[in-house]
Amino acid sequence: MGVPETSPPVAEGDPVARGAAGEADPVTSAAPAATVAEDQPGRSPAAWWALLLALIAIGVAAWSVWQAREMRVQTGQLREEIASRLSDGETIATEARGMMRQQQEVIASLQGKLGALESRVETTQGQAEALEALYQEFSRSREDGVLAEVEQAVALASQQLQIAGNVEAALIGLQEADARLAIHDRGQLATLRRALVRDIEELRLLPVLDVSGLSLRLELMLERADTLPLAFESTLPAAAAVGAEMGPADGGGFVGWMAGVWRFAQSVAADAWSEVRTLIRVERLDQEDPVLLAPEQNTFLRENLKLRLLSARLALMARDGRSYAADLAQARQWVERFYDLRDERVQAALGELKELEAVKVRYQPPDLSETFSALRSVQSRAGRSNGAARAGETAAPAQVAPAA
Repeated sequence: MGVPETSPPVAEGDPVARGAAGEADPVTSAAPAATVAEDQPGRSPAAWWALLLALIAIGVAAWSVWQAREMRVQTGQLREEIASRLSDGETIATEARGMMRQQQEVIASLQGKLGALESRVETTQGQAEALEALYQEFSRSREDGVLAEVEQAVALASQQLQIAGNVEAALIGLQEADARLAIHDRGQLATLRRALVRDIEELRLLPVLDVSGLSLRLELMLERADTLPLAFESTLPAAAAVGAEMGPADGGGFVGWMAGVWRFAQSVAADAWSEVRTLIRVERLDQEDPVLLAPEQNTFLRENLKLRLLSARLALMARDGRSYAADLAQARQWVERFYDLRDERVQAALGELKELEAVKVRYQPPDLSETFSALRSVQSRAGRSNGAARAGETAAPAQVAPAA
């Protein structure tokens, strides 16, 4: 009874036992509480280290994010540079393909031209061979050679007349043929020479057309077309002042003041009347139905006039008399209808158009049919005489043989 109760020893690392002991002995549990309270200031450096590590981790994370962003920016720039270089490469490749295509086209064009030249050379060679054979065939005798040269000259003259309308070249060709016939003055060639002389005289009587001079005149008309005034562009004469400027009063007082007021009223009325007259315009036109053109139509009229003159110039170059006369007639009608005939420039242009319209661009050149007929007749007679001579030469040995 007198022996005190003893509690079992409690292990330091056993929390269950420590809790049980604490519940059993409140006095002993108060001592560890005081110890924990004393240990709190000793754990604050660990917290600071943890905070420092957290800040370092945050900094490392921020630096990693910044590095990742820089990498993305650099990657984007690298992609843009690669795309730009790829685009430049594609452009260069496209240009190279275009240049290659152009070179291929040039090569194809050159090949086509070469083929055309080869065909022309072959054609020329064929013509040369034909001419050579023709010359050899007709060079059997002196007369046949002269007839061949005359025929060639007359054919060239006929081509110049019918195709190009070149009277000068045709005249030179016929004169050369006549000179060849004059060298070999023989009786059987008199008919041919007479026909040649008749054609030469007919060509000399043809009017000479000054194409370059007419073309220059049309060009000057084209340059002056924009300066010609239209019928409704003439300026009205300036209106004369109706009243004199208000001067000093003749007399003083009320009478002078009234005179000044009267002159001022006259001046105002004159100005008003002048303004009203500018609003109304009365003109006398030769045409019964005058054509009024809007300002934007003036340009079309002038351009159409220039187109007509240019078309007439082209027709002159082509010796197209019908188109030449039609274009100049249309241009003259437009000038007479739409332009101011009282202006000296318009009158001069109208006279120039009438003179140009009177020029006969198209003419009927001689066809040299009489010369060709005489030439064929002489050639046929020469052929018959040559045939008879050959027949006589072959018949002579046949007659001599029986006599032997």
